[in-house]
Amino acid sequence: MSSRQPAPVPATDRPDLRSDCSHCFGLCCVALPFAASSDFASTKDAGTPCGNLQADFRCGIHTRLREKGYRGCTVFECFGAGQKVSQITFGGEDWRQNPGSARQMFAVFPVLRQLQELLHYLAEGLSLPAARPVHPELRRAFEATERLTLGTAEEITALDVPAVRQEVNTLLLRVGELVRAGVPGRTRNHRGADLIGARLKGANLRGANLRGACLIAADLNRADLRSADLIGADLRDADLSGADLTGAIFLTQAQVNAARGDAATRLPTGLDRPAHWSAAR
Repeated sequence: MSSRQPAPVPATDRPDLRSDCSHCFGLCCVALPFAASSDFASTKDAGTPCGNLQADFRCGIHTRLREKGYRGCTVFECFGAGQKVSQITFGGEDWRQNPGSARQMFAVFPVLRQLQELLHYLAEGLSLPAARPVHPELRRAFEATERLTLGTAEEITALDVPAVRQEVNTLLLRVGELVRAGVPGRTRNHRGADLIGARLKGANLRGANLRGACLIAADLNRADLRSADLIGADLRDADLSGADLTGAIFLTQAQVNAARGDAATRLPTGLDRPAHWSAAR
């Protein structure tokens, strides 16, 4: 009998690690708060349904969110937490049918979202050939984290999520090191750097460590970001026009949606070009 593990499936190809609003009870539209700002046209408290949420748990302005002032909604990603809470943790019974479960359901959602995000990153690490030396540890961490997501509502809300994140992050750091080690030449370390509005047009950031970097409104036009580690980087309004992000690791669709780009922007496999990006080359 073969002991070979099945080939890992990239996180971007796993439906269970991507939002599926059709199987969710509109949890992000109810459980989470938002304040009137450039990202949201109004203020809403946690646990209060958004005024745009319909009876079928769909958004009434889904195709017009940006023009209606709800840009923040277009960049949110639950990594599959919505459908898992709705269909697994609470067995398909929604908070309207059972108002008594609402408070607990809304408390579980943000916790599970964090765990699902970790699963997304672990799955990506398992799909990277350069990270093969740590694949066994990544696989064990994935399985352990997945078990946590399948707990009861009480078990999930009682979790020490920062401790779980710290343990997983140790592995993800190693993945980033292994990927960057394969990039020729000396790579840059901008981990956690304040690069708000930075002028990085055409910059060589291949294999750079940009973990947690604040790149809000940074000019990354035609920058080389191949194999860069972008986990947790804030790319809101960053200009990625013509930038090359081929092979960039831990970059999520939400980060891409928050940035600006064009038809010449090269994205990692599995990430979609946002509809609001410019078509110009």
